[in-house]
Amino acid sequence: MQEAAWRTKLSRARPLPRAFYVSGPRALARALLGRVLVHDDPAAGRIAGRIVETEAYGGRDDPASHAHRGETPRNRVMFGAPGHAYVYFTYGMHHCFNVVCGPAGRPMAVLVRALEPLVGLDTMAERRGTRSVARLTRGPGALAQALGLRREHDGLDLARGPLWVADLPRARAVGGVARGPRVGIRLAADRPWRYWLAGSAFVSRGPRPLATASAPRRTRGREPR
Repeated sequence: MQEAAWRTKLSRARPLPRAFYVSGPRALARALLGRVLVHDDPAAGRIAGRIVETEAYGGRDDPASHAHRGETPRNRVMFGAPGHAYVYFTYGMHHCFNVVCGPAGRPMAVLVRALEPLVGLDTMAERRGTRSVARLTRGPGALAQALGLRREHDGLDLARGPLWVADLPRARAVGGVARGPRVGIRLAADRPWRYWLAGSAFVSRGPRPLATASAPRRTRGREPR
């Protein structure tokens, strides 16, 4: 589908409701795959991409989570209501975008690692300094840069915009949904909580799948470790 067609399609879409984000991080990490993330940037217009890779992060029981040691000014939004953006700056280099999930007071989130660019490709290319579509939003830092996401966007309500996930039907995962260990972390790195659309050219890391599933599973309440 061409960019103009996607713009038309998104003009009829609405943000997913808050109830979508109440589930645990692993269920949401799978459910976000194939959905379209949209940023209505007041400076650059609409930018959008299909989510093709995610990582789940638990709360106090996940040593790799920012919430593991409790609430701080940096991670405060994780302790609030689900369906908000958690944007942080890391390694003194780039920003990362996460989706807060689960009930308020139980800090959990899903890191969005990669998109398939759909709308606003010229803006993405200018921000990223590359015309390679495959490199525009591959990896969490590249994704945030392409969409123009910074710390000032921390806490945005995804159920209202200007940053939102469209209620369009999920794209079917032709090759299934793969999962494997999270990357770029030291603690609990063996947990297979990274999920991606198998066969997508826009995934940030090569395939190291532990299992595949044809569709995401949704669960309620606390997820087992």
